[in-house]
Amino acid sequence: MEERAYDAILLDLDGTLVTDGGSILPRTLDALRAAHARGVRIMLATGRSDLGVRAVLETLGFDTPAVIFNGAGLFCPVRGRMIEERLLAPPVVERSLAYARGRSLLPVVVRPGAKFALPPRTEHEAAALRHFDGLTIQEEGELPVSFAIRVTLFSDRHATSDHLAREIEEAVDRPVYVTHFPLKTLTDHRASPLSVADVQPPCRGKAEGLRVLREAYGIPAERVVAIGDATNDLPMFAEAGLSVAMQNAMEEARLAADRVIGDNNSEAIAELVEELFP
Repeated sequence: MEERAYDAILLDLDGTLVTDGGSILPRTLDALRAAHARGVRIMLATGRSDLGVRAVLETLGFDTPAVIFNGAGLFCPVRGRMIEERLLAPPVVERSLAYARGRSLLPVVVRPGAKFALPPRTEHEAAALRHFDGLTIQEEGELPVSFAIRVTLFSDRHATSDHLAREIEEAVDRPVYVTHFPLKTLTDHRASPLSVADVQPPCRGKAEGLRVLREAYGIPAERVVAIGDATNDLPMFAEAGLSVAMQNAMEEARLAADRVIGDNNSEAIAELVEELFP
């Protein structure tokens, strides 16, 4: 039997593993489970929180930790808790919230296991908050500044999410890892005018998954397949042995990838896994 070229898959969730309806296609699930049974490590790498990733991990049934918060946290499905987390310094949270107040943006402060936001002022803001698990609405001045792992800012005042991210980095003026995207890239928000920026502690982004695979399982980056659809997947694309973008991916991700496969509503991931891990 020919020796396989890769030993692990680092896999994004939204727009990649899950369909627009939020499910994993049966053939894809079967292919991943078959590869896992052959010793292939399947690791999720997502911008979702610990609350947002639990259901998918339960569906998969694997024991490999998941990279969450875009690399700022590591969640263990066996223990059901975070096993690594980087927290934002309170001054960073305070400066992020001050920037949001000054620009009249909607902030969300995220802690492991909890999320806090100001009341939405528009239907677009209300729709943006609707999918936040474990969200508590609080008044101005009541948002926590300690033990935060992320501050998310929503803006309808910036032409691009990149512009929003650059302004935040200037306003915070501390080492942070900022990811950003137009909310309309998500299926449920196609008509949204909002840009989104996530302020997280300094880290290597989803490339933290490659570190964990190397340190915990002895799998070097060149033997990892990274699959994603967005700019927050670029750090893992840059280091993985094979980078794969979905057809529905942002242009930057498609251009950076070694391969482009079908979209997240197709069986493209199943076909790829069956090809690479027969």
